Amino acid sequence: MQAMLLAYLPILIFLAIAIAISAAAVGASYIIVPQHPNASKNSAYECGFDAFSDSRQKFDVRFYLVAILFIIFDLEVAFLFPWAVSLGKIGIFGFWSMMVFLAVLTVGFVYEWRKGALEWE
Repeated sequence: MQAMLLAYLPILIFLAIAIAISAAAVGASYIIVPQHPNASKNSAYECGFDAFSDSRQKFDVRFYLVAILFIIFDLEVAFLFPWAVSLGKIGIFGFWSMMVFLAVLTVGFVYEWRKGALEWE
C-alpha cells in the first residue's frame, strides 16, 4: 500500500508547486499593482455593453452570432495545421478530402455573407 502511495508523490508535489506559484502570482498582483477601480476601468470594453447585476437580462443576438462564427472559422484553421503537417503521408486522398471540407465551409461563409450576418449595423 505504501509503495502505491509513493507512486503518487510526484503528482502531489507538482500540484503543491502549481498552487504555490499561482497563489504567489495572484498575491503579487494585489501587492504590486494598486487596485483603484474607476469609471473608465469598469466601462464596457470587449463585450460592447455595460455590466449588469441581473443574470436574466436579455442579450443582443449579434454577440452570439459573432461568437459562433468565430468558433466555426477557428476550428477550420485548427484542422488545417495537422493536415498541412501530414500532407506528405496522407497523399492525394487526404488532399481532396480537405478540399471538400474547405469547399463546404466556403459555401457556408458565402451564405452568411449574403444573408448579412457579418454586418453589425
